[in-house]
Amino acid sequence: MTDTQTTDTKCGVVAVIGAPNAGKSTLVNQLVGQKVAITSAKAQTTRARMLGIALLDRVQMILVDTPGIFAPRRKLDRAMVSAAWDSTSEADAVLLIVDPIKQRRHELLPLIEALSKRPERKILVLNKVDKAKKEPLLALAEELAGEVEFDEIFFISALSGDGVPEMKDALANLMPEGAWHYPEDQVSDASERLLAAEITREQLYAQLHEELPYDAAVRPESYEMRKDGSVEVRQQIVIAKSSQKPIILGKQGSKIKAIGEAARMELAEILGVKVHLFLHVKVSENWDEDKEIYEEIGLEFG
Repeated sequence: MTDTQTTDTKCGVVAVIGAPNAGKSTLVNQLVGQKVAITSAKAQTTRARMLGIALLDRVQMILVDTPGIFAPRRKLDRAMVSAAWDSTSEADAVLLIVDPIKQRRHELLPLIEALSKRPERKILVLNKVDKAKKEPLLALAEELAGEVEFDEIFFISALSGDGVPEMKDALANLMPEGAWHYPEDQVSDASERLLAAEITREQLYAQLHEELPYDAAVRPESYEMRKDGSVEVRQQIVIAKSSQKPIILGKQGSKIKAIGEAARMELAEILGVKVHLFLHVKVSENWDEDKEIYEEIGLEFG
């Protein structure tokens, strides 16, 4: 709590949940006002419980951007789902974000069923309203409201920001009185090492699209400040099959160079300092059974 704060401050936790690819990370970034969670068109890109910290007047909202909750098949999947549900248990509000166009009902309905039994205050957010047709949208809202007792329902576009300020007001009103947990200028609890790895992983997906399955990891190897104030970052891209290596490297190393350059530029913009980024690729067939890798990318191994 800073000297300028008095006892009329409010602070609370908002868990952001939803089926994979519903727009959770985009929404968190909108609420915070800058990028703190990676966004990708590939489902299940959020792995760790990345926090965004949004401010509104004297209210601090700690946004827990959970992995998409889905039916877990592998150990990696189970760790991601476990992280998502753990995030809701201490929340002052649970925000369910739904893509009304894709819906992904096979993943949405089990989520709705589980949510209906939970005690936290719940808010339904229907995303992509700029693209969805009005009648089906209202019908979906009515259907979901019949299954779960939502405190409020909002229609927004996480991408354009439409409807987000009104929703942010409502969230702020739900937060309990208390001292802020983080300094005013802090927007995320993700360590810079982990954020750097997430940015590189986002570039992997952005530049390789469907060529690379999502079971690739970026391990932070080192993160050091140089004497001139710049940052040196070394990372390892871990893949499960040797056949994926040429895809990531590209012709004469062109692809990994492009991935590294885009990630370096973005990280430099976020940190406000020059960044030196070094990437190398490692094939590890059963990396998703490796406890050490889980810990490095911020997940529980179990």
